Amino acid sequence: MENQKIYSVQSIGNQWPTLDPFLFTAHHKEIYPKGNEDMSISVSLEGRNIGSDFSGKDGFSMYHGRKIPGFPYHPHRGFETVTIVEEGLADHSDSLGSAGRFGEGDVQWMTAGAGVQHSEMFPLLNTEKENPLELFQIWLNLPKKDKMAEPSYKMLWHEDIPIVNENDRNGNSISVKVIAGQYRDQVPLPPTPDSWASELSHKVAIWRVKLSPNAVWKLPKETGEVNRVLYFYRGDAITVEDKNVDKNSLFHINPLEEIEVKAGTKDTYVLLLQGMPINEPVAQHGPFVMNSKEELQQAFADYQRTEFGGWPWDKKEMVHEKSKGRFALHANGALEEK
Repeated sequence: MENQKIYSVQSIGNQWPTLDPFLFTAHHKEIYPKGNEDMSISVSLEGRNIGSDFSGKDGFSMYHGRKIPGFPYHPHRGFETVTIVEEGLADHSDSLGSAGRFGEGDVQWMTAGAGVQHSEMFPLLNTEKENPLELFQIWLNLPKKDKMAEPSYKMLWHEDIPIVNENDRNGNSISVKVIAGQYRDQVPLPPTPDSWASELSHKVAIWRVKLSPNAVWKLPKETGEVNRVLYFYRGDAITVEDKNVDKNSLFHINPLEEIEVKAGTKDTYVLLLQGMPINEPVAQHGPFVMNSKEELQQAFADYQRTEFGGWPWDKKEMVHEKSKGRFALHANGALEEK
């Protein structure tokens, strides 16, 4: 197996299979209609399963939102979320009193650790035109020693995230957005302090790569026993070594080999996820990820008793003032504004 360059290829939908240390990746691509003044949706929602709408009807889903799309408050314990909003905006609120609005390329890195409640809503600020949204949410596991770490979150603002622009030998352009993991000589912004990605030896990498038509990208080889997966999610076709596909697919690739990736006739987008496996038992039920069934039971008991700090906001579907720009308010009172 070690001599293969590609271990496997499979088609993907909106929810993508992952390998240790990753747990789950969701890709949301929506075209929401224009919003009302209160940032709610302006069209009829008849025929949808409101409260759990993943239908994609008319080009969008409401998810668990009732008037504003998104995910009203819900708990997490034992892992971390990396939320990449490439287009549109997301409003964050949590049980620690933190809040934020981010998007248009921003990334939120949240370590749930011992437990946090948060909401992730998609305010429809445009009242005269559509509200497109593209968002990735990546679940990254935590090892047993860090599952009860103090919850924290950090904003990686798009103005600060490194992007490496390069050309292939024919002059075609390649752009690599370095969210985690060094690419070439470019070092990423640091994640939260208790993240599995905070140790360089864990070799966690999250790169969003854009290839212009017919561009050829040489994915550098890695060292060590890392899991490496490449997701093709937009474009008319892609060729990875000798494998050609024309639909959204993942490639489980050998990290010890340089991999040649060639775009089709349109702009082509891929996401790379890589990391050293944690190699611990995974016990997961919904929003809790622990190492054993007993720890899961304890997580549910703790949540029923403490609600992980309760909910300090006046709405389950919490959105911020329409006039606010991108910002992050942290639990210690520190405020970042963009």
